[in-house]
Amino acid sequence: MSEPAQKKCEPCEGKTDPLNRETASQYLAEVPKWNLSENAKAISRQYKMKNFTAAVELITKIKDVAESENHHPDIHLTGYRNLAVELSTHSIGGLSENDFIVAAKINELPAELKS
Repeated sequence: MSEPAQKKCEPCEGKTDPLNRETASQYLAEVPKWNLSENAKAISRQYKMKNFTAAVELITKIKDVAESENHHPDIHLTGYRNLAVELSTHSIGGLSENDFIVAAKINELPAELKS
């Protein structure tokens, strides 16, 4: 596998099958701090941000990545600084390589975490 952050998302529009658990686990090794869901249909990452402003700033950066790749995560902000990001390819009902590409690009974003 080549470095996922160097790749570009490819439209799948339901034309491919979702990754199986074994393949998803192999891709997961390429994106530290992300977790595979119990049903292996999504990956997620949790952040404890420095404050509300830092959380919103990271959301904005994630938005830019998502728009650039045309692959959009679910983003949840709770407790003013607890940020959860979840990726899944909705059109295929599970994971695709695109999810791991976006996760790798999100990992490269600077984030002001609570110390």
